Amino acid sequence: MSNPEASAKSALGLDGNITALLCYLIGIIGIILAFIEKDNKFVRFHAWQSFLFGIAVSVLSIVLVIVGVVIFGLSIGAAASGSSAISSILGLIFWLFILLCVALGFAAFAGALFAAFKGYQGEIFKLPFVGNYAEKFANK
Repeated sequence: MSNPEASAKSALGLDGNITALLCYLIGIIGIILAFIEKDNKFVRFHAWQSFLFGIAVSVLSIVLVIVGVVIFGLSIGAAASGSSAISSILGLIFWLFILLCVALGFAAFAGALFAAFKGYQGEIFKLPFVGNYAEKFANK
């Protein structure tokens, strides 16, 4: 293990690397440990990163649902007004948008699994966008 704190005990009484893995696999553990872990900075980093990643994915999901509903509504509105060409184009955009959402969902899942794997290996791996913030919060 590359980080000595990965083998140190966490606030849960488990080795740090096991706790880091659990932060990503069971999100509530990351949320709790982000606030109660005081001693093990390795665990604090992974707890905060898991917590922030979950928030980022949730916010992105809400935005994507809103955009999808708007596109779908415009498509239905165009169909109701008799504009079949615009309705068809918006329908196509809607289905492409659905595929994009599915791809982003798989990417988020893969990112969480990869971070969990790195945490289990005792490594600090910063996820894009949230990793630097997690590091700042972990070092407070």
